[in-house]
Amino acid sequence: MRYLITGTAGFIGFHLARRLLEAGHSVTGFDGMTPYYDVSLKRKRHGILETYRNFDPVIGALEDMAALDRAAAVEQPDAIIHLAAQAGVRYSLENPQAYVTSNLTGSWTVLELAKRVQPKHLLLASSSSIYGANEKVPFAETDHADEPLTLYAATKKAMEAMGHSYAHLYKIPTTAFRFFTVYGPWGRPDMALFKFTDAILNGRPLEIYGEGKMSRDFTYIDDLVESIVRLVDVVPAEENRVTVPGVEDTLSRHAPYRIVNIGGGQPIELIRFVETVEAAVGEPALRRMLPMQKGDVPRTFALPDLLHALTGYKPDTPVEKGVLEFVHWYREWKRESAVAEQLPETVS
Repeated sequence: MRYLITGTAGFIGFHLARRLLEAGHSVTGFDGMTPYYDVSLKRKRHGILETYRNFDPVIGALEDMAALDRAAAVEQPDAIIHLAAQAGVRYSLENPQAYVTSNLTGSWTVLELAKRVQPKHLLLASSSSIYGANEKVPFAETDHADEPLTLYAATKKAMEAMGHSYAHLYKIPTTAFRFFTVYGPWGRPDMALFKFTDAILNGRPLEIYGEGKMSRDFTYIDDLVESIVRLVDVVPAEENRVTVPGVEDTLSRHAPYRIVNIGGGQPIELIRFVETVEAAVGEPALRRMLPMQKGDVPRTFALPDLLHALTGYKPDTPVEKGVLEFVHWYREWKRESAVAEQLPETVS
């Protein structure tokens, strides 16, 4: 198959693109290389993807319609997977404009592209953040989700709504999947696991919000990628409406559109996650307990039944294994970075 993936220099996009490339598919990767975090990490990810002959990178801003058109022109995509976004719940308090530009205008340009290209399947990356402070657990796709606590969550909810309207108006088969706290090798520096590991190894105290009592449904990156790959083949249609007792499908009755959680349904408290990182690193952490930050939610907890009914799969990697894989990667990445800094500059 031919894929167009936005955000291939990002954490999730990199892993998904590499998985598809290794399976022999063609991938056109689109990314803006924005400086939200260290761009050298993004370039390193893209550099690995560029070693595959069936990968074509296109660099451009998500809201740049002409740049997206150039990406689609490389090869007519069978599937478009829209992962690029301005991420980070807390950063939305500092720079809300970035979320409006990337997550609203940028997502609209992707929908416009899909209207012109008419892919067999459009997949949109949403977030568990849209459930807000939902007190009903686990979170089901059919739960009330109209009270977002951050602008980031609001832009993701808006993207889902725009996606449904385009699916209805232009008959674009669309799946929006809601991620639950994804982690693993090549993760972002602003994510908890990266920050905790870096702090322990450098003797800095960990800033543990919510006194460590918050809980998250952590999803290992390989499990997430497996889920997405399987969902690509489940194009929303009446023929695959789920009729399993006890599982409520979100397939719209007005459009070829579906919302699916991607999470394992096994949340753990933040303090246990810290203990898991300590065990993987092999050193105790200096802990600085802090109250919840503005916009934080007390818990995330996925109901994965619909995902399992559609694909026969749900995330199941133990957090101990996933954290250990990250720590192994982090040590190697730091070692390679240190070596690279010591190399003399090439004289041309």
